[in-house]
Amino acid sequence: MNYSVNDLIQLSALQHLVFCERQCALIHIEQLWSENVLTAEGRIMHDKADSNKYESRGNVRIDYSVPMRSLRLGLIGKADVVEFHKTDAGTWLPFPVEYKRGKPKTDNCDRVQLCAQAICLEEMLNVEIMAGALFYGQTRRREDVFFDKTLRMETEDTAKKVHELIESGITPKAEYSKKCKSCSLLGLCMPKTCGKARSVRNYLLTAMEEK
Repeated sequence: MNYSVNDLIQLSALQHLVFCERQCALIHIEQLWSENVLTAEGRIMHDKADSNKYESRGNVRIDYSVPMRSLRLGLIGKADVVEFHKTDAGTWLPFPVEYKRGKPKTDNCDRVQLCAQAICLEEMLNVEIMAGALFYGQTRRREDVFFDKTLRMETEDTAKKVHELIESGITPKAEYSKKCKSCSLLGLCMPKTCGKARSVRNYLLTAMEEK
């Protein structure tokens, strides 16, 4: 089953969901956004990637800010960079590259976003894409990402969960963790305050049940 054009969601929502379901809901359900130093740095990196249309370097053509979509996964968005590598057969094989500030993360949020881009390109161009890369501003290095079966399954499952979350219209409750410190929505989310409030409610309910 394919999604209709009207049901497509932003590809970046997958990265938000893997990072934090509440963050994903605040952005894509409640339409909230707040920029901090980290997101500003990331935006500057993306602006640089978007500054050109394309360029060629030998057997590699580099396209910037490439629009893409997948009706199968219900996604729409843009890739920062797609390199097209010329093969021995004379065809051009896409190689998506996503720019991120900071350094590689412990979870798969960036890899899932990149894999989703590859799946979009595969559907649009009728090709098979084996790998792509993440470029991190802090380390100034690329991290190659291979789109194996496990990552593809996680990406497709994440796309399904994002659709279900947005369709539900329900924002998950806050749970504070270390990664909250790097979230631009920290001031709007208030995970410590909301978390404490939830704990008090649970305590009172438990006390009443015991009595």
